[in-house]
Formats: sequence, structure tokens, C-alpha cells
Amino acid sequence: MNELATLRRWLEDLRAAVERKTGGLDADQLARRAVPPSTLSLLGLVRHLAQMEHHWFVRVLQRRPEEASLFVTGHRWDSQFDDAVADPAVVEEAFTVWRDTAARADAWLDELPGEALDVVIDPDDRIATIRDVLQQVLKEYARHLGHLDLLREAIDGQTGE
Repeated sequence: MNELATLRRWLEDLRAAVERKTGGLDADQLARRAVPPSTLSLLGLVRHLAQMEHHWFVRVLQRRPEEASLFVTGHRWDSQFDDAVADPAVVEEAFTVWRDTAARADAWLDELPGEALDVVIDPDDRIATIRDVLQQVLKEYARHLGHLDLLREAIDGQTGE
């Protein structure tokens, strides 16, 4: 297996973990803030992960910075979490957008040759290459899966493993 395939397998596994950790919960449970005064919730994290993938795979790698950030209202980054309310329509939108954003990223990655990982996208940034972007996305998922575990456990004692 080449490096690109390995990174993609990890991304697929991390996305599947999000599905497991949020599965079987209703809108109230998904929007519950388990550690007040924090607005962090399972639903807010799904919205954030959609925004994060959209940022890196669309705005950065596909060079479309004009596309608006997902789930960010009025340039308030916290709105990803603050606006994650216990409404079935909000839940459906969050999961649909997250899954569609992942599919869009996968479609772009399907066209990427393995040797493209070293392509420099921004030589002045610490995240300079396509490889760096993929590693950043994996790091974001890994960090937030820990949050998902704790939030899920506070809801029903499960971690969604």
C-alpha cells in the first residue's frame, strides 16, 4: 500500500469512528453540552469536522478560498458549536453536509496521484504540502474523537467504539 492509500485508509477509519460515536442518539442528546459553560457537543463537533474538511480540501487544496466557511455565521467561529441546537433538521443538515463534504474530498483525492503528496501548496506556511494537509486533517479528527468519546460517555455511558 502506498503512502496516499495509507493516509486515506486512516481518514476513512476516523470518519467511521465519528459515525459510531454519534450513532443511535436523538437530536437532544447530540446537541447536549456535557461540560458547561462549554458549548461543545457531539453535533457541534460534526459541524466543525465538516467545516474543517471543507476548509482544507476545498478552500486550500482546490484553491477555492472564496467559498464560505461551513457553519460559520457572521465570522463567528464559535457559531459552529453555538448554533448546534436540538432540532432534527439541524442534525440532518449537519450530518448531510459532513458526509457530502467528505465525499467531495474523496472525489478530489481519487484523482490525486500518489507522487502529488510532495506538491507545495503554500511554501510560506507550516502546512506547505498536500501531505501536510492530509496529516493536519487526520490530526484534527484524532483530537476531536477524544472529545466525542467524553461527550458520548457523559450522555449514556458509551463511547461508540
